[in-house]
Amino acid sequence: MALHSATLSFGCVSFSPQASFLRKSTVKASVFSSQSPVSFPRFRLQGKALESNNGSVENDESSLVVCFGEMLIDFVPTTSGLSLADAPAFKKAPGGAPANVAVGIARLGGASAFIGKVGEDEFGYMLADILKQNNVNNEGMRFDPGARTALAFVTLRKDGEREFMFYRNPSADMLLLEDELDLELIKKAKIFHYGSISLITEPCKSAHIAAAKAAKEAGVILSYDPNLRLPLWPSAESAREGILSIWDTADIIKISEEEIHFLTKGEDPYDDNVVRKLYHPNLKLLLVTEGPQGCRYYTKEFSGRVKGLKVEPVDTTGAGDAFVAGILSQLATDTSLFQDENRLRDALSFANACGALTVTERGAIPALPTRENVLNAILKSVS
Repeated sequence: MALHSATLSFGCVSFSPQASFLRKSTVKASVFSSQSPVSFPRFRLQGKALESNNGSVENDESSLVVCFGEMLIDFVPTTSGLSLADAPAFKKAPGGAPANVAVGIARLGGASAFIGKVGEDEFGYMLADILKQNNVNNEGMRFDPGARTALAFVTLRKDGEREFMFYRNPSADMLLLEDELDLELIKKAKIFHYGSISLITEPCKSAHIAAAKAAKEAGVILSYDPNLRLPLWPSAESAREGILSIWDTADIIKISEEEIHFLTKGEDPYDDNVVRKLYHPNLKLLLVTEGPQGCRYYTKEFSGRVKGLKVEPVDTTGAGDAFVAGILSQLATDTSLFQDENRLRDALSFANACGALTVTERGAIPALPTRENVLNAILKSVS
C-alpha cells in the first residue's frame, strides 16, 4: 500500500500521559444524558439542552466548542511492548488532538465542531465520516487533492506509554489556507480550541493565526493545548519559540509536566513558582495535567490540585485530549466556573475521569468515554 505520494518524513518521540458519508456535511451534537444537571456529593455538572421542532433533544449551540487543527490516522499495535518493526499487526484508529477533543465533547453531550484539512483520499473521507457519526459538526473540514491524510504509527510499551512515528511531508493538515476557513462557524463558538502543531509550517500557520484572531475579536474564549511533538518541529528552539509565540492570547491553557520542563528550559514542573511564570496577565485558567495523579489548576485568585481516578492503563493515547474535552464541555455551558473554586474542582474531577477512562482502551477516538461512562466511574469511585 502506498502511504504517501511524496517523500516520507518521520521521527520518534517518547510521551507520557501528563499527560465511519457526505463529502461535506453539517451535524448538530445530541445530548446523551438527561436535560437536568446531575448532582451528588461534592460533584455537580451543568448542562443545557433544547428541544427541536421534531421533538428530539439537541444541544444549545451557544455552548459550541470549535476545535482547529490536525486530524489523522493513528496505527496502534495490537500487542504492547514491541518495537514498530516487531509488532505483528496494527489497529487503525482515528486521531489528532483537536479532533479528539471535538469528538470527546460530543460524546459527553456537548456541541462541537472541527475545522481542519485532510487528504482527498479514503482515509480523509473516513475521518470526516467518523466526525459525522460522532455528532461533530464537520462543515469546516476541507479536502486536499494533492496531499495525503497524515498518518502516525504508535509504539506502545507494556505500561501503555507511547512513542510516535509520523508520516507527513507534507500531509494535508499542513496545507489549510486562510481563505478556506469557515469564519462564521468560528465566530459563533463559545470556545475556540487549538494546539501548536498547526503553527509549524505555512500555509496552516497563517490560517491558524487568522482563525484565532477572528475568534478573539468575536469575544470567543481561546483554549490552547500546546501538545508538544518535537520531531515535527525543525528544532527544539523553534518548537519553544513557536509554542510561546501565541501564549499570551489564550484564555485557557492546558499543559503537561514535560511541557513545563521543556518551555522553562529544565526548571522544576512541580514548583508552583515555576508554573506561575507561565501565567500571563490575561489568562483565566492554567491547567497542569499529571497523568494518573490528576491535575493542578491556577487562576488569579486560587490554585490547587485535584486527584485522578486510578485505572489499569492499556494505551495513554488521547488521555490529555479527553481531559480537555471534559473541562471544556463544562466551561462552555457555564463560564462562571472560572470564579468558583469548588465548582471548578468538581468539573476537574469529571475531566480527570474522562482522561482515566480513555487509557483503558486502545486508540484515542475509539476510547473516548460517554457522559454516562464518566458519571458511573465517578460514582463507583466514591461509593
